[in-house]
Amino acid sequence: MRSKRKIPKKLGQWLSTAICGNDITSSCLYVSAIAAFYVGALAPIVLLIVALILYFYRKIYTEVVEALPLNGGAYNCLLNSTSKFSAALAACMTILSYIATAVISAKIAVSYLHSLAPSLPMISVIIGTIIILALFATLNIIGIGESSIVAFIIFLLHISTLTTLCLFGAGRLFDGFEIFWANWANVPTGWDQLSVTLFLGVSAALLGISGFESSANFVEEQKPGVFRKTLRNMWVAIFIFNPLISFLSISLIPVSEITQNQEQLLAYMGGILAGDFLHDLIVLDAFLVLSGAVLTSYIGVTGLVRRMSIDHVLPNFLLKQNKRRGTYHRITIGFFLLCTSILLLTGGDLFSIAGVYTISFLGVMSLFALGNILLKINRKELKRTFRAGWITVLIGLCATVSGIVGNIIIDYKNLIYFLSYFVPTVLVVSIVYARIKLLKSIVYLENKLMGRIFIWQKNKTPTSVSFSLENKLLDRIFIWRSIVIDKIMDIITQEVLVFTRGGNLPKLRRAFDYIIKNEDSQKVYVVYLQGEKNDEVIKNLKADLEVLDRTYPEIDIEFICRQGSFGPEVVRQFSKEFNIPINNIFIGSPEEKHRFTIQELGGVRVIF
Repeated sequence: MRSKRKIPKKLGQWLSTAICGNDITSSCLYVSAIAAFYVGALAPIVLLIVALILYFYRKIYTEVVEALPLNGGAYNCLLNSTSKFSAALAACMTILSYIATAVISAKIAVSYLHSLAPSLPMISVIIGTIIILALFATLNIIGIGESSIVAFIIFLLHISTLTTLCLFGAGRLFDGFEIFWANWANVPTGWDQLSVTLFLGVSAALLGISGFESSANFVEEQKPGVFRKTLRNMWVAIFIFNPLISFLSISLIPVSEITQNQEQLLAYMGGILAGDFLHDLIVLDAFLVLSGAVLTSYIGVTGLVRRMSIDHVLPNFLLKQNKRRGTYHRITIGFFLLCTSILLLTGGDLFSIAGVYTISFLGVMSLFALGNILLKINRKELKRTFRAGWITVLIGLCATVSGIVGNIIIDYKNLIYFLSYFVPTVLVVSIVYARIKLLKSIVYLENKLMGRIFIWQKNKTPTSVSFSLENKLLDRIFIWRSIVIDKIMDIITQEVLVFTRGGNLPKLRRAFDYIIKNEDSQKVYVVYLQGEKNDEVIKNLKADLEVLDRTYPEIDIEFICRQGSFGPEVVRQFSKEFNIPINNIFIGSPEEKHRFTIQELGGVRVIF
């Protein structure tokens, strides 16, 4: 009896919300303290402004992700709207965002535990953070991934804990607002100073919406229509809890005490409001939620780096799998080393790590808004279920770019830390991106060296010692040259396939320009599917391809015409028949008349 292929079960609204909600609501544990540090009693207002900015990004993300419902976030968005290198830059920022997420979450989790034994030296927090990072690296290598049920239980505990804290805090407000007014007395009164304070405060407090992009990274695992609901649910949680918790902390605790207890503020509040019970409950909740965010970072970066390696943006050696577990241990170990290094580089300082985190995270969001603009311009025909207005997109983009500038003004070292990791990552991507040119340069240098050795040998006797050594060197260079040439041939013989709707020379030229700039392949199949035979269309299409053949002599173009209609089954059929990965199959923008979605096509790339 033939077994049926098991179809993975899609996640509903609340399980999906739990996975990404744990990520974004974990910021409730520390963002109030960060905002209060910069703006004092204005912190609740600043966090309301941040929630307003997030409201704009709800619309930006909805348009892009529902039009291109594939995992990858900003990387996927830019990959389908502009060049592969631009998408790679977005991915580099996303990787840095994952690094900072893992480090700051592990650090805050250990800091909350440290509040149970404050007599221990702070060095134990650094060591504990490394242990947490190592533990979850091990779990990721073993193969223990994100469980939606476990995430949902943690999410319920987290929301219940935050609600309990807010209820106790609201009850304490009946005792009066003396502390609030005392804190408010320190608010700047002059407009110049007030505007600068608000600007820097909003820039720092934008950390409170980090994690909003996480739902876009697993949209393929969600049921249809769930994605925009997860964005709504995350926004509601942030809109309610961040300003409310900040208001309660400002009303109940002097700003100086908030600053002193910045790394475990909510547990400190809980101890004031309800003693050890609420204090310990918040510590447990913080540890679980923040630890979950560490695991989510490992899972997210593994998926992203794997996708980039398959797309030939990062080296293929990262795709090496553990034989027993089938996990990508090289990616996990590399990520752990990067996390540990940034922890040691910053000395575990919350504000330094938060600065790196905020710059990288805001960079990802800004690129997402930019991707939205590029989709509007370059992929006008692409089928959409929602459209964000131009004003909405531009306000969102300006807000996050201003946030990046603000974080650099707060401390220029944040930019230095960020560039210390961003530049090497981009350098690796650039090397892989230009690998054919680099490999050809190596062959050129080897040819020059071999020619020079031949010239030297003309004036020497074959029996001389130096002649023998030079022959050995020639043999070695020849072997190296052969290895490099074989590598070049392996890369350029990778084939791509383009589906076309008929003769349209400008669009076909755009498609081939994209292939020349972004792919190393020298073999392109152009496929035309027709419902009814139309000799005129085929004749025009062949004429267009002859023009392209003369325009791009370095590419071998093969035309394929078959009966049928385009759809997911046809994509899988051609992928299997020609042994071409689906991510190397390119199409034009699906229009409103098409019944299938980009997700159903399995990962094809929209290039024109």
